[in-house]
Amino acid sequence: MEKTRFEHLVVEAIKALPEEFLSRLENIDVVVEEKPTREQLVSVGLPRGRTLLGLYEGVPITRRSSHYGLVPPDKITIFQKPIEAKSRYESDIITEIGRVVRHEIAHHFGLSDARLKKLEENKP
Repeated sequence: MEKTRFEHLVVEAIKALPEEFLSRLENIDVVVEEKPTREQLVSVGLPRGRTLLGLYEGVPITRRSSHYGLVPPDKITIFQKPIEAKSRYESDIITEIGRVVRHEIAHHFGLSDARLKKLEENKP
């Protein structure tokens, strides 16, 4: 898939978030990269042979104090090639982008991977 098409799908996934979350997204950049760097993989402790679909780097809003300010934006990176490798059809790519965007945005709001996994398991 062309990178511009993939980026458009990421933008659409962000726009599809509920307004209550969209209105609280502050000081955050969302970017698309082809694949994670070795440093990014090491930073999250992934074993060799594993990869990332997305990555949140920053200070969750639940950890920000009144002294939080004049800092670089938090960053969410969505990794195109791993998502494409996991997906068979464009519809699968669209679904996976939406899931990954929601997952990384949840980290911005302070939810851990363990909490997200528990929420997914309890989904009806």
